[in-house]
Amino acid sequence: MGDLISDGKTRVVWASSIANINAPTVAELTAAADYTKRITPDGLKLDPSTADVDTGSLASKFDTKTVGRVSFDTELTFKRGDNPTDDAPYTTLKYGVSGFLVVRRGIDFDTAWAAGQKVEVYPTTCGEPQNTAPAANEVMKFVSPIKVTDAPATAATVA
Repeated sequence: MGDLISDGKTRVVWASSIANINAPTVAELTAAADYTKRITPDGLKLDPSTADVDTGSLASKFDTKTVGRVSFDTELTFKRGDNPTDDAPYTTLKYGVSGFLVVRRGIDFDTAWAAGQKVEVYPTTCGEPQNTAPAANEVMKFVSPIKVTDAPATAATVA
């Protein structure tokens, strides 16, 4: 039994429109801006959390709960670029910009989009970009806080 290594096996794109988030098309994903190479190795943060709903009653002898609403704490950390193409995330993902964050995991980055691949599609709006503090021996970076604005498709299939 082997482990799946994540290095080089994640792809992240930003699409301005997707007709069906449960079945994004190869054409939609190919046309999207591929920001994978601009994201730092630890810069993809898509952390879900599920709220607790108290299901206890006055007659309960112990606390019981069920699952409640799901929310996402989402942000991307990007390397700044020294030319317009490499700095596209910084110039594009501004406060209030809406689109779709699409993540493919477990397939080599260089593999072309193909029908049947599993992806995550998040309808989002960007928050105010946050420039990170300069540090010695590091590239210039910024953080883009991303707000998930509607229920995502976390197990979508490329059409």
